[in-house]
Amino acid sequence: MKVKFWGVRGSIPTPGPETIKYGGNTTCLQITTDDGDLIILDAGTGIRALATHLPTKLSDPAHILISHTHWDHIHGLPFFSPLFVPGNRIKIYGGRDTNTGEGIERALNVQLQYCYFPIIEAELKAEVQYLTVQAKQTFKIGSATITPHLMHHPVINFGYRIDCDGKSLFFTGDYEPLLNNFAPETTEFANHQKMIERSEDELVQAICDIDALVIDSSYTLEEYANRHGWGHGTHQSSMELAKKAKAKKLYFTHHEPTRSDTELEAIAKNLKKDNSFEQFLAYEGLEILL
Repeated sequence: MKVKFWGVRGSIPTPGPETIKYGGNTTCLQITTDDGDLIILDAGTGIRALATHLPTKLSDPAHILISHTHWDHIHGLPFFSPLFVPGNRIKIYGGRDTNTGEGIERALNVQLQYCYFPIIEAELKAEVQYLTVQAKQTFKIGSATITPHLMHHPVINFGYRIDCDGKSLFFTGDYEPLLNNFAPETTEFANHQKMIERSEDELVQAICDIDALVIDSSYTLEEYANRHGWGHGTHQSSMELAKKAKAKKLYFTHHEPTRSDTELEAIAKNLKKDNSFEQFLAYEGLEILL
């Protein structure tokens, strides 16, 4: 199983000289199985560059797994050039919106309207199929087994565990560990704490012993103090999850858009190392062979 990062930035693209090393495109990863299956995790602006490295005519379907439909995870979709080639097959996977009751098809339908984009969905040339996924309901893409896991975020957000070729990877999408905001002396605090611990235990069991954990690590602890509920984690919370899940490698991603390359490296340098796993700052172009 090969993994390549095409976008590692969170919230908004940040092109420019201060982000040239780690990249300014928003979230997109490419997974290629040993059998040649193409799996794409999220469709941030990084998916445009990914498309330029694919054959114009795809011999097999491209499978795009959307964690959630916030703009920075889908705004590259209209620029995924295989969508405009007759005969190409694109399968887009995602959750059902709890407010509208609609599936992942809503994301592309909303984007491709003349008021937002010069091409509407009906003008696409490829065959597009939408598939709604549900938490803990495993499905197959070729030789890969995919298991969605519901993650804590202000909108329905799936993390995806991918098992293939004897290796495993878990991608969180956006993720903020649950907080207990009740006063410690209250009954509500005790009840909520039990719920938090159950939820965390379920997540740890779902990703236990993975080879690679790719996780939203947007904030420092100082930044997070003023951003509770924004839906993103810290470098420290990412490391805690990696340790509990016995992950072999940890990849920090979804870098804060105001963060320069120099600032990213300074944060990583000051993090206390944990010898139970390797840790890396994800960057555009990073390739992993699991």
